[in-house]
Amino acid sequence: GFAAYSLDILDSIKENLPYALAFIFISTIVLIFIQVRSVIIPIKAIIMNILSISATFGMLVFVFQWGNGAELLNFTAQPIETTNPVIIFCIVFGLSMDYEVLMLSRIHEEWEVTGDNTQAVANGLQKTGRLITGAAAIMVVVFMAFGLSSVVILKQIGLGLALAILLDATIVRALVVPSTMRLMGKWNWWSPQWMNKLFPSKSLQNEPEKE
Repeated sequence: GFAAYSLDILDSIKENLPYALAFIFISTIVLIFIQVRSVIIPIKAIIMNILSISATFGMLVFVFQWGNGAELLNFTAQPIETTNPVIIFCIVFGLSMDYEVLMLSRIHEEWEVTGDNTQAVANGLQKTGRLITGAAAIMVVVFMAFGLSSVVILKQIGLGLALAILLDATIVRALVVPSTMRLMGKWNWWSPQWMNKLFPSKSLQNEPEKE
C-alpha cells in the first residue's frame, strides 16, 4: 500500500543520500578550485549554501508542519513530503552555486589585477550585485507561482524554493559572503601546492581568443 511505498522511498533516500552529497560537494570543490585557485573559497561556498538551505527547511517545518499561516496559505498542517527536501536541496544548491561562481569569477579577476582583497571583494560585489539580485527576483516570482498551488506538495516546493533563493540573494550573497571574504583577507586565496599541480589552471568561463 501507500505506507509501504513511502517507507521504500525513505529507505532509498537514506541509502543513497550520502553518496549524492559526497558527489555534489567534491565536484563543487574541484570546479570552484579550478576557477579561483583556492581551497578555502569552495568550502566556504558549501557552508553558506547549507546555512541558507537549513534556514529554509526550518521555515517549512514552522509553516507546513506546525500550521503557522495555514489559513492565509489555505492548507491543513501536515508533515513535509519525504521527497520535497531532496528536490529543494538540489535545485537551490545548483542555483546558489551559479550565483556564487558568477560573483567569485568577478572577485577573482579583481584580485588578480589589484592584489587587494578588500578592493577585489567590493568591486566584485558592485559589478555583480544587480545581476544576481535581478536573476534571483525572477526565480522567486516563478517559484511563488508554484507556492500558490492548491496541491500542498507543490506549495511546499514552491514556497521552499522561493524562500531559499530570497535568503541566498539578499542575506547570504549580499552580506555574509562579502563580509567573510573581507575578514579572511589573503587566506581566501590559499591553496596547497599539491592541488595546484594536480588540477590545471583553467577558467570555467570562455577566455577571449588571442589575435
